[in-house]
Amino acid sequence: MAGKLTTAQGTGILLVTANVGSLFEDPENLQKTWLREFYQTVQSHKPHFLAVHCQEVGGKNYEASMSHVDSFVKELLSSDAMKEYSRARVYLDENYKSQEHFTALGSFYFIHESLKNIHQFDFKAKKFRKVVGKETCSETLESTPSLEKEKFPQDYFPECKWSRKGFIRTRWALPDCAFDLVNIHLFHDASNLVALEKSPSVYSGTRQKALGYVLDRITDQRYERVPYFVFGDFNFRLDSKQVIESLCSTATMQTVRTADTNEVDKLIFRESDNDRKVVLQLEKKLFNYVNQDVFRENNGTSLLEFDKELLVFKDRLHELEISFPPSYPYSEDSNQGKEYMNTRCPAWCDRILMSSSARDLVLKPENEEKSIVYDNIGPNVCMGDHKPVFLSFRITAGAGKPNANKHKCCVVQ
Repeated sequence: MAGKLTTAQGTGILLVTANVGSLFEDPENLQKTWLREFYQTVQSHKPHFLAVHCQEVGGKNYEASMSHVDSFVKELLSSDAMKEYSRARVYLDENYKSQEHFTALGSFYFIHESLKNIHQFDFKAKKFRKVVGKETCSETLESTPSLEKEKFPQDYFPECKWSRKGFIRTRWALPDCAFDLVNIHLFHDASNLVALEKSPSVYSGTRQKALGYVLDRITDQRYERVPYFVFGDFNFRLDSKQVIESLCSTATMQTVRTADTNEVDKLIFRESDNDRKVVLQLEKKLFNYVNQDVFRENNGTSLLEFDKELLVFKDRLHELEISFPPSYPYSEDSNQGKEYMNTRCPAWCDRILMSSSARDLVLKPENEEKSIVYDNIGPNVCMGDHKPVFLSFRITAGAGKPNANKHKCCVVQ
């Protein structure tokens, strides 16, 4: 990294969320590109504190991908690009044999050598401990005192088949403030056809319930409340019914049913004239729209009006303005950087959200506007089916004083 990094201008923070499932399906091609783009982002923003929240670590077949996961972690910890990060904490949920607990989440934290004073919370002892050295924890995260991990309870979501969804929470203290970082993976849309049935969709309701559950857990009475950042794969989708009505406003819909069960198998939207040209074909896992450019022009921001799942949480969660295209589902062809797969309607699944007090840390008046960046990584190359999303900002000296060391939770050891 060029130039000496100091904390005189405040503490540089870089938060990254990345669903990395694709990387383990094609490690030869995708992983090199992914890491190159990631390192470039780190070198461009030069954070003092770097947090990377990964989902679907190991891909669809964790057992077969274990060696790829290990080499991915080793590369991150030992690479030349990260050599100035003298302390690290890596938490990998590798307990794939336990259906009851496995979330496939991975949380990576890197601390630059110039950041002298950083502590991490011990949730068992209820005190902060100084962060020294590099540690990787991948066994039973449930009993690891430096984090809280939960998989969404099956009985809480009976409509969802058992899936690897949940959250991991860690808590950190800088000299001026303490904050929680929550890695999260919410439920996806199982069927495009079901998602279209009503507005908002049944899947949106399940995600709302799960996110509410997480927010209640991280703000309950067990620990002192501190600002929090929740970032991961929320699986938020555009309101299917409304977006399809908008994209296909002049089209007529044809319903194709299965011969044996008479269930809806396919919906075909055709233009009324223009030789009845097909505008959209919709199946359970097919979303084939005639003009993908609508999701890329002006970074797809004309479709943000259909991105509504956060509205319910407007008093509890905040987000900076989105100015990047939908983060999912990109083609996994390593030669395609900007093409979407024809599986789902593109959506902003990968997000960085924050509490009101965390937003105050980010937007503190001393912060120059240009030092805050909310964007994606690798916009022009294949990063897998999800583009990672990052938030870069500085916490200025004294920014979080009310949340800092006078709190009971901030007993430093």
